[in-house]
Amino acid sequence: MRAVAISQPGPADVLQIAECPMPQYKAGELLIKVHAAGINRPDVLQRLGKYAPPAGASDLPGLEVAGEVVDGDFTSTAFRKGDLVCALVQGGGYAEYCAAPAGQCLPLPKGLTALEGASLPENFFTVWSNVFDRCALADGETLLVQGGTSGIGVAAIQLAAALGHRVFATAGSDEKARACEALGAERGINYRTEDFVAVVKELTGGKGVDVILDMVGGDYLPREIDCLADDGRIGLIAVQGGTKATLDLGQMLRRRLSVSGSTLRPRPVVFKAAIANHLRTTVWPLIEAGKIKPVIYQTFPLEKANEAHALMEASTHVGKIMLQVA
Repeated sequence: MRAVAISQPGPADVLQIAECPMPQYKAGELLIKVHAAGINRPDVLQRLGKYAPPAGASDLPGLEVAGEVVDGDFTSTAFRKGDLVCALVQGGGYAEYCAAPAGQCLPLPKGLTALEGASLPENFFTVWSNVFDRCALADGETLLVQGGTSGIGVAAIQLAAALGHRVFATAGSDEKARACEALGAERGINYRTEDFVAVVKELTGGKGVDVILDMVGGDYLPREIDCLADDGRIGLIAVQGGTKATLDLGQMLRRRLSVSGSTLRPRPVVFKAAIANHLRTTVWPLIEAGKIKPVIYQTFPLEKANEAHALMEASTHVGKIMLQVA
């Protein structure tokens, strides 16, 4: 099969089309003929040699796909050959075929193309796990999304807004801030020209927000502590701003604040399958009703995955960057 391989760690041009063996599905897995795959930041880190795939995972990049089930172990799943699915995988998505645990597969939402479906898994699994499970965003609570125009940001804004929450989001330009508002954020905040702490405090009457979804880390964390409400929670999912931070532990103690961090890729199938069940029952109906919509910025053919990575690193996009495979 044709696939995109990482010839060596380095810039986007190290991504090359290669002929690779067909993946062999294991017990509990389905074999998917890939129609489309999503581009994600962890793919870029893997290409740079900074994020090795978990033991036993494919060394090909790609964490989410959509396509047709062509084979697999059907003993403990309702899926069958010919079904159209989207799936979260540990690797191997940039290819014509990919094996995925059945528990991490979801039916392609009604009315969506495979390209649109492939834009969903990585972001919505991550958002649900961190915003609604770990940080337990509850009815009536508010959410601040850092990086609101990233794939994860777009998913978090839309999902929280669709479930009735007040949402604020940061972005790197006025244009991107307005894009966050068009997606459902009450206020998009240009972090280059505005102090997100001051804006959030003003919008919440000095209270602060209940939950922050943070993919920056570094010196954002002490500022985020300052704009949390009492009993507030920070869900840290990436450290684009650095791995070190100085926190006011006294404030955390007095106001019962918490910071939790997680990465989804190495978690076991049973953990991700539980998230998939929540998505199927809560999120997929919102997508099928048009209350949440895939936001695709640009699509590239498989052989131009290097150009897709270059665009991801330029950070000019709003929403998802995708590969059309078939």
